Amino acid sequence: MNRIGIALFLLLAGLYSFSQKNKIDPAAKFGAYVQNAMKEWKVPGLSIAVVKDGKIVFESGYGVAELGKPDLFTTSTLSICASTTKAMTAVCMGMLVDEGKIKWSDKVSDIYPALKLWDDYASSQITISDLFTHNTGLGNADWLWVTGQPLDTIIYKMRFIKPAYSFRASFIYQNLLYMIAGEVIHKISGKTWDDFIKERLFVPLGMVHTYPTYVLSVNEPSHISPHWMYDDGMVGPIPYIDKKGIDAAGGVWSCAEDMGKWLTFLLDSTKVNGQRLLKAETFKDIFKPHSIVTDEEFYPTQEITKPHWKTYGYGWFQEDYRGNMLQFHTGSLDGVVAIAGLIPDMHFGIYVFANLDHAELRHALMYKAIDLWCFNDNSHDWSNDFSSLYKRLKQKEMKKEAERESKHIMNTLPSKEMSDYEGHYANEVFGSAEVVFHNDSLLLKFPDNIQLNLSHWHYDTFIGRYNYSWYKKSWVQFSLNDMGKISQFEMEGMVYKKTDQSPKIIN
Repeated sequence: MNRIGIALFLLLAGLYSFSQKNKIDPAAKFGAYVQNAMKEWKVPGLSIAVVKDGKIVFESGYGVAELGKPDLFTTSTLSICASTTKAMTAVCMGMLVDEGKIKWSDKVSDIYPALKLWDDYASSQITISDLFTHNTGLGNADWLWVTGQPLDTIIYKMRFIKPAYSFRASFIYQNLLYMIAGEVIHKISGKTWDDFIKERLFVPLGMVHTYPTYVLSVNEPSHISPHWMYDDGMVGPIPYIDKKGIDAAGGVWSCAEDMGKWLTFLLDSTKVNGQRLLKAETFKDIFKPHSIVTDEEFYPTQEITKPHWKTYGYGWFQEDYRGNMLQFHTGSLDGVVAIAGLIPDMHFGIYVFANLDHAELRHALMYKAIDLWCFNDNSHDWSNDFSSLYKRLKQKEMKKEAERESKHIMNTLPSKEMSDYEGHYANEVFGSAEVVFHNDSLLLKFPDNIQLNLSHWHYDTFIGRYNYSWYKKSWVQFSLNDMGKISQFEMEGMVYKKTDQSPKIIN
C-alpha cells in the first residue's frame, strides 16, 4: 500500500471511529426526553410505538391512565385513535379498489345516491376519491354528530349545508364524508364498516386489542380516562362521551402495541407474512398528494417547522421535513389525543396516544423521534418550542376574548321578559333546541344532553356555559321579529328559529 493509500485508510478509520463515538442511543435519549416533556405539558399518561427499518425499536407507556388512580398507562392500555382512524378507512376502501368492486374515480351518486350536497353539480360529480380529501366545498358541520344525530339523519341533512367554497377549490377539514366512505364500504362489500375493518385489517395484522368502536372494546381490562386542563392549570379527568355514527372517521380504539403493528404494515407496503393487502398502485394512491392544504387549515406547528408545501393524501396530512416527505395525522376528541407519523423513504414510523385534551406534546415527540432515529440528532428541543408556541396562541385567544368582553355594555336589560325567550327552536341542518325558563334563569337544551346555562350579558345577548365544563362558553344572540316577539337565536354561526312545534328529541 502506498503512502496515499495508507493515509486514506487512516482517515476513513478515524472518521468511522469518530462516528461510532458520537452515535446517539435514540431509545435512551428519547425515553428520558419523554419523561421530562410530560412534566412541562402536565400530561397524565401516554404510550408510544416507534418503528424503524421493519422493527419496533421503541415501545413504552408512561404515567397513569387516570389521575388519582394507580392504573398505569401501558402499551396495552386502550385509547381512542380518533381521526387517525381515517387512514385505516382509506386502506379498507383500497382493498375494494383492488378487488375491482369500485374505482377511486367512480361517482358516489352512482353507488350511494343517498348522499346529496347543497350544490347539485357537486352531488353529481363527487367521486370516491373526494370522500377522502376534504375539498368538496363542505365545511365543518361536526355539530350534527356532536348533538347525537343518527347517521341516516346526518346524511340527509348534508344537502342543506351551504358550501364553504366552490367544489374542489379549497380545503376545509371535516368528518362527514369519511362517515359516507364507511357507508360506501358497507354498500359495496355487504359488510358494515365495523365488520369489514375488523375482518380485513385488524385480524390479518394480529391487532387483537383493536376495536372499531368503544362499545366493542369494553371488555378490555385497561382503558384511559380523558383529561382536561382548566384555566387555573389544574388537570382533571372528564367522562368519555361515546358519540355514534363517526366510526369510519374516528371511532377506532387501540393500544401502542397494536399501533406498532399498523405502522410496520404501512412501512412494509401493506405486507402481511410476505403478502400485500394492497396492490402497489393502490398503496401509492393513498400517500399521493390529492389536495393542497391552506395555511389556515394546517397545524400551528408550521410556524416553527416551516414546511415548503402542505398537502393531504387519503387520511394523511403531508409536509416536507429535512428533505423528506412526512405523512402524519392527529386524532383529537374530548380529553384524548393521538398522532401517527411516517417517513416511508426512511422506513420510520411513530404513534403516540395521550390522555389530555389537545396536548401538543404529541407533535414534539414525533419530530424528536424523527431527529433521533433518522438523523442521529439530539439538538432540538421541540417540546420547549411548541410549548412556547401554544402558550402564545393561548394568550392571543385570551386577548381576543378580553377585547370582546371589554365591549360589554353595562346596566342593560333584555328586550322581553325572561319567560318570553322560552320555547322550541329549530335549524334546518342542525335540528332542534329548546329554551326553558326555570328559577329566574334560562336553560338552552340540545339533543344528546348538551345544555347551556344562559346568563344575561347585554340587551338580547347571553353567555352560555355548558353542562360539560370543558366546553368553551358560547355567545347566544336572540332577535325580535317585526311584531316585537322573540323570533330566533344565533350561536356559533348557527341560526335557530323559534317554532310552535315541539322538537323530536330533547333531553
